[in-house]
Parts: sequence; C-alpha cells; structure tokens
Amino acid sequence: MTTRDAEARAILKGNDRGGYTVPTAGLYPYQWNWDSVFAAIGFAEHDMDRAWTEIETLMSGQWPNGMVPHILFHKVDPSYFPGPDIWRGVGPIPSSGISQPPIAATFTRWLLEMDGTFKHRARALVPGLIDWHRWFMTWRNEGGAIVVTHPWETGRDNCPDWDGPFAAIEPEGIEDYYRRDTTHVVEEERPRRWDYDRYLYLVKLGAECGWDEAHLREITPFRVADPTMTFTLLRSTRDLRVLADRMDLPTDDLDDWITELEGGSERLWNAELGTYDCLDIRSGQHTGVVSNASFLAWYAGVGGDRMQGHFDRITRATRFYVPSTDPAHPSYEPKRYWRGPVWAMMNMLIATGLREAGHDERAEALRVNTRDMIAENGFAEYFDPRDGAAAGGRNFTWTAAIWLAWASDSARRA
Repeated sequence: MTTRDAEARAILKGNDRGGYTVPTAGLYPYQWNWDSVFAAIGFAEHDMDRAWTEIETLMSGQWPNGMVPHILFHKVDPSYFPGPDIWRGVGPIPSSGISQPPIAATFTRWLLEMDGTFKHRARALVPGLIDWHRWFMTWRNEGGAIVVTHPWETGRDNCPDWDGPFAAIEPEGIEDYYRRDTTHVVEEERPRRWDYDRYLYLVKLGAECGWDEAHLREITPFRVADPTMTFTLLRSTRDLRVLADRMDLPTDDLDDWITELEGGSERLWNAELGTYDCLDIRSGQHTGVVSNASFLAWYAGVGGDRMQGHFDRITRATRFYVPSTDPAHPSYEPKRYWRGPVWAMMNMLIATGLREAGHDERAEALRVNTRDMIAENGFAEYFDPRDGAAAGGRNFTWTAAIWLAWASDSARRA
C-alpha cells in the first residue's frame, strides 16, 4: 500500500460520521447523494460492509414519492447555508427538496459484482432504487430527456450551461443571507453571488409549494434537460434492470424506461455545435457548451463516437483533463468550480464509458492523467486543468474514493 493509498483511506475514515460520510469537514458537513455513492466504492477497497452501509443510509432518506434528496441533514450544523429550515424537505430525515445524479444503482451492481455474498443487501435496496427511477420518469421526463429544476441537482452547480436560463430569472423576494462557503474556500473558486441569488430563489419556489412536482412543472422558470441526469439515469436503469432480473423482480417498466431514455438522449444533441449539451425547455434553446458531462454519452452507451473529436481536441488543450468546461468557450474559468476545473469522479465515469466503447487507450490515458494529478496535488475537491493545482475543499471524500477504486496503480492492478 502506497502513502497515497493510506492517505485516501484515512480521509474516508476522517470524514465518516457513523454510517455516512461528509464530503469534507467544514465546507460540506452533511451527507450528499452522489458524493456518498462514490464514497461507497472507496470503502469497498478495504471494508465492503461499510460500503453497503453508505448506500443504505442514503436510501433511508427517500421521500414517499420516491425521490432521494441531494442532501440529508442527519445532524444540524449551523455552519452550512442553506440548511433544513430553508429547504423544508418532506421526507423521513430533514433534507433538501431536490435530487442528484442517480448513480446508486450502477454502483450497487458494482459492489455486488465485487462480492456476491452481499446479495441480500442489494435485494433490499432494489425496490427503493426502482421507485427513485420511477420518480425521475414521472416528474422529470421531457420526451425521454431528464430535466432539472435547480442547477444543484446536476452536481454541476455553476457551469456556463445555466447562464442563459438564469439570465431570464429575476430573483424576487430573497432575504439577506450570509454565504459560509466562501469562508472555507477563496471566492474566485466558488459561484458568484449573481448565481447564488438565483439558486436561493429556486429553493424558495420549491419550499413554498411543499415540493409539489406537478405545481413546480408549471411555474418554475428553470426547467433544463441535462446530460448528467439523462446519461446517468440511462446507465443506472440498465444496471438496475440487471439487478432486478437476478432477483426475479419485474423488469417491464425498466425496459420501457431504457427505450425512452435512449430516444430522449437525442434531444440533447446540438447538431450545430456537434455535441451533447443542455436543452432549456422554457426557451427551446440548446445552451451551447461542451462540458465534461457531454462525454458521459459513452457512459450511457449512446452516440457512438460522435464526441471523439471534441474529446481529443480538449484533452490536448490542457495539461490535466477533462476540464468541466471547454477551454475554448468564452466563459471558461479554470479555477471557478464547474466553469473549468477537473473533477476526478467525472473522469472515472468518462473513462468507464470510453473503455466499454472500445477506446481502451483513451480510457487508460485518462486514468493515468488523473492519477498523476492527484499524486502531485493531493485529494482536493477539484483541480486547475492548467497545472493541477488543488482547488475547492481539501481532504475530499470522493477524490480519495476515486483514487482507491480507479485512479491509483493499486486499483489498476486489482
């Protein structure tokens, strides 16, 4: 075990709060949805029981309508804003009112294939996972493309895709607030206040109607079909179908959803730019951004090699890749959160898709590039693509987990 391997394990242990991990102390003091699933595959490298517990704890916060929130507020921490009093979630655990990329079914299958003796725990999770996918297909389905009602739902909080839809929003009725994130991370690495005003306006709309999805579908100014959500849901639904079939559960709905999502992914194809990007349902316009989410098409098994030209161009443009926004885009900012930096967990998903599509050399080059970035600069939340400089939070759970599960040479040998 290398020094970095030991450090990664120590980060998972240090961020463990007893059944769930926080992304990092201080900046993110609660359980985040897809962060937690990535944590599970990190734990699986050395503690499979703890890996399953992570996903089970996440699913314990599932709402009656099937939605699994993007934040579970297990223990109130006044250092974080906006907290449960602002969100006013309606689930069994205080929570936010939106979801996050549904990767849990994919990684439940991953854990089960690593060690089949835990089949009973997978079986207990599958019905809830099906209900979560049904929620997406019922409330967030626009012709087979999956929409979001808040940028935080995608995990790509401030990417340039949202600039156009946000410009059409006038955030009225927002009370004065104090952002605590900029006390942990320098301001130029975080979203602007202009973005934050609109984030809070959208939270206000949801909280005021009790997160009534039928009502929100009619009144929200922000309803954007997103590659992250569409592609991860398609991939996860395929994996969920495999799990359901192994457990002799009905798969008809899953089969229908897969077909619908495969067709709907074409709505995200921007023929003019030659990329998958977001589609603003309110305006009918594509957002015109090649992002790292665009390259999840391979992970979803759609599009063939449509994205290969952009991928090769962008990976040549920076020392470390894949940047969250195309460096050629006028809104590229290499240190500001999702407007440029590299995110290790997105790289793992992209590389998984590349490998499955037969691009083994590109997949391995991406792993090695990510390995070197982390080895040189530590377990940061994200990294500057120009030189790999650490940015955002430090001692970050999902970066440590990605190191243990995929990026490190130890993981490669395993």
